[in-house]
Amino acid sequence: MTTHITGSPALGSPIAMPEMTVSELDRAGLLCAEENVQISRFAVFLPVDELGTVRPIVVRRGATIAAFAVVHGGAVLAERARVEEHAVIGKPEHGYAVGRTYPGAGASTVLGTAAVIRCGAVIYANVEVGADTVIGHGSLLRTGVRVGADCVLGHHLCVERETRIGAAVRCSPGSHLTSSTWLADRVFLGAGVRTINDKTLIWRDPHREPRLVAPRFDTGAKVGTGSVILAGVTIGAQALVGAGSLVTRDIPPGALAYGQPARVHGEAP
Repeated sequence: MTTHITGSPALGSPIAMPEMTVSELDRAGLLCAEENVQISRFAVFLPVDELGTVRPIVVRRGATIAAFAVVHGGAVLAERARVEEHAVIGKPEHGYAVGRTYPGAGASTVLGTAAVIRCGAVIYANVEVGADTVIGHGSLLRTGVRVGADCVLGHHLCVERETRIGAAVRCSPGSHLTSSTWLADRVFLGAGVRTINDKTLIWRDPHREPRLVAPRFDTGAKVGTGSVILAGVTIGAQALVGAGSLVTRDIPPGALAYGQPARVHGEAP
């Protein structure tokens, strides 16, 4: 089995490390693979981040890494975790976003017991995915995201930095969770739900800083397909928002709301 290790030192110039087998990585202390793991010979391991920092990769008993998956330093795959083809695990963030520049530093990235990362998903560094959670095909989880146990995040989902997702959450395909969004346990989002954390759309303005306030979804809240949730809005516990709604203000716990703008029309069924 051959893998490729590349990285760059602190000064940013490219550095190439020799091609190494999985056995050589193990002897160097860069890959700890326990018994009964399945690692494709076409998987790629990158223990060195863009600052030249080396972090070992841990693959626990029964875990699987499929062909052409890319696993970065600091990744930990718990028992029976599964990484499918072309998925990326532990990618260091690099470049400008939300008022700061990310230097390409790696970090710990943890996939819980029996977590599944479907083909083409990208999981950035410093992300935690809970036990028995499934991340769909082509989905993106950015730096600092936390996902609880027993969740299903559908395909082509974008989860921005520092978002918190509780346990037993369902997010249908094609939705966008803006930075620092909060989803409590048992929240259900339909397909194509959009969340917003910025009312002023300030981007690199030297004279003004954006005031970013993400939406919040309390325990058991449900939001229908195609809805838009504006900055700072809270969807109360057990509330139901109908499909295609524009939610501009808080929805009380247990309420049924829909429309553009959404208004309360009674109690949720």
